[in-house]
Amino acid sequence: MTKIFVIHENPQWLPPLAEAFDRIGLPWAELDLSRGVFDLSAAPPEGIFYNRMSASSHTRGHRYAAELTAGVLAWLTRHGRRVVNGPAALDLEISKVRQYAALEQAGLRIPRTVMVQDDNAALIAAARRHFAPGPLILKPNRGGKGLGVRLFASVEALEAHLENAPAEEAPVDGIWLLQDYIRAERPVITRAEFAGGRFVYAVEVDTTSGFELCPADVCATDVQAAGDAFCPVGAAPAVPAAPRFTVLKDGIEAPLRNRLEAFLAASGVDVAGIEFIRDLEGQPLVYDVNTNTNYNPAAEEAAGIAGTARSGPGALAAFLAAELGHRQQQAA
Repeated sequence: MTKIFVIHENPQWLPPLAEAFDRIGLPWAELDLSRGVFDLSAAPPEGIFYNRMSASSHTRGHRYAAELTAGVLAWLTRHGRRVVNGPAALDLEISKVRQYAALEQAGLRIPRTVMVQDDNAALIAAARRHFAPGPLILKPNRGGKGLGVRLFASVEALEAHLENAPAEEAPVDGIWLLQDYIRAERPVITRAEFAGGRFVYAVEVDTTSGFELCPADVCATDVQAAGDAFCPVGAAPAVPAAPRFTVLKDGIEAPLRNRLEAFLAASGVDVAGIEFIRDLEGQPLVYDVNTNTNYNPAAEEAAGIAGTARSGPGALAAFLAAELGHRQQQAA
């Protein structure tokens, strides 16, 4: 029997999806690509392969999981398997620079960004040239969950930070991004969720406690245990509180929703959480595309959609079930 294969490297993110799949009787199995061995001369199993590889996999000791996944997706594609969030989606997941190019091509605004691949001296020089006196944001090109995103009030504050920054904070692909700090009326961002390329709902995220924006409950636990600091004022409390997620009753405006859906269709992305911030004029600027998106159960519970087809996992399960049914009809 064909089934859904969930490609991942972090089983802690699976329970909400497993519950939604099991609720509708969707046959599925996990394919953990934190490591693996594959006979490329053999054909992969029949089924739908849902790629949830994360840009932050290296922070969990899985440095080459994304590279392994790229190879597996090529193998699956060569054999004609349906891959949800295929190679093009993975390419965007692991590079914000490529995300930004695709977003701008789709007519969406992004914050002004400067890419730097060099030592700290080059990073500081670029900051002085493009962002002095500040404020400015520093982020890795390949991060995930908001990890490593820091805001500095001035170039001097950035320079002081870099002088004592631990080596493990360096971006895994060697590329730093310097970015404009977008002033908003309130310290919030919006995350719009999509399944099957269609808008599901949007959540407003309170960033007062920092840029660690993964909605999954386990992410907040991980950050507290690690003592990471991602505070938007440059210094975090010893144990930062988890950001607050609230499902927006009215969603987002139709023109923006349509542009985001068009972007996903053009980029080969089926499932995503797209984050944007509104400037003082209320105009949205998109700064992150998460193709391994997670959902916040507390926010869904408060909105009265938890455990339903209108929840994130519920909408995803319905989409994958339809894909599986289509595949089975083709094979009949």
